[in-house]
Amino acid sequence: MSGVGMQVPQSLLVVLESGTSVTALVYRARPDPPSPMGAFVLAHGAGAGQRSPFLTRFAQALADRALDVVTFNFPYTEQGRRLPDRAPVLEACYATVVEKVRQALPSAGAKLVIGGKSMGGRIATQVAATRSALPVTGLVVLGYPLHPPGRPDTRRDAHLPSVRRPVLFVQGERDSFGTPGELAPVLDQMVPRPAMHVVNGGDHSFKVRRAGAPAQEAVENDIQRVIADWIERL
Repeated sequence: MSGVGMQVPQSLLVVLESGTSVTALVYRARPDPPSPMGAFVLAHGAGAGQRSPFLTRFAQALADRALDVVTFNFPYTEQGRRLPDRAPVLEACYATVVEKVRQALPSAGAKLVIGGKSMGGRIATQVAATRSALPVTGLVVLGYPLHPPGRPDTRRDAHLPSVRRPVLFVQGERDSFGTPGELAPVLDQMVPRPAMHVVNGGDHSFKVRRAGAPAQEAVENDIQRVIADWIERL
């Protein structure tokens, strides 16, 4: 982790087409670079909102690597519901957040990367696949949910060849939602071919068996370095 210390993110209200709104949090690039290398919109997974420890750690760490990072809640999370909204609602929310970030953050004009954890990453790929005109530089997906656990025939990959932007997949070696080996043939069908970073021994949240806190922190630090380096090269 960076030694800069924790920052208090700035709140950003995002009004949706439905008339409702969601809250976004902006983690500014540090330590105060004159021009951040870009903006990264990072969406949460199905079971936890933007203030989950996982998303907060990654947002803070990537901001410390010269990125403006924006997290947000999907409508169901904002409203305190447990069941995720249907895909069209999630996608519309994500697209509106992206437009808000383009307006609010000058760094988005340099590079605008979208992605997220599990479901959030999947929705980011669906947004990119169905909105070819959206000026997205690339995508970073943390634990792509290729299929539900134990149901490898229920696939969520038909749209992926339509993304047509650079993508970085970060996948745990023993991810029950889809291993790197299961994901690799899908990546072969995508243009440009995505990059994949395999977390050795990692599960869906990149937790490694029998790893103590320092070792687990080192695993996450390595992932964050890979993400920042990949975005810098875009």
